[in-house]
Formats: sequence, C-alpha cells, structure tokens
Amino acid sequence: MDFAVLIINLVKSLKEKRESIISNQIGRSGTSVGANIREAQYAHGRADFIAKLQIALKEANETGYWLELLFKTNYITEAEYNSLESACKSIRIMLISSINTAKENIK
Repeated sequence: MDFAVLIINLVKSLKEKRESIISNQIGRSGTSVGANIREAQYAHGRADFIAKLQIALKEANETGYWLELLFKTNYITEAEYNSLESACKSIRIMLISSINTAKENIK
C-alpha cells in the first residue's frame, strides 16, 4: 500500500509536468503490485497464491522499467529515482523469496 501511495504521488507530479504516457503506465503497474499481493491473501489454493505473487513480481519489474525511463528522460531526479527504485527492488526481492518458499512448500 505504501508503495502504491508513492506511485500515485509520482503520477500527480508527472501530470503537473504534463507527462501522460509514462505516468499512465507507471500508475497502472505500480498500483497493481499491492493489489495482486492483496488478492494472493485470499487465493483459492497454493497455485493461485503463487500465480498472484508472480503477477505482482512482473508488475514490480515493469514499474522498475518505467522508473528508470523517467530518470533517464529527466522527469525525476536521481534522488527520487534511487528512493523509488530501492523500494521497488525491496518488493521484488520479497516477492521472489515468497514465491520460492511457496513453491518449495508444494514439494
């Protein structure tokens, strides 16, 4: 949820700069991460749980791409990029660990 709030605030800032293409993309992918994690909490089984977390991981990876693009096109500062990418990377690491643990528990 906290990451989604950061992304929404970023989108607001980008819209003020009249950037709409990337802001729409990062808004969708960045807020989707938490939504898919939340859905995983009530998964229909282990396979569904893993699938939801894998979708969240893909969305987090996409969000990292948009963050890098925003930085390289000077829409966000290096400090903003580093902060947001660090949070995004932490989420990706946690998701990978959770997915691997869930897969191991199937065996």
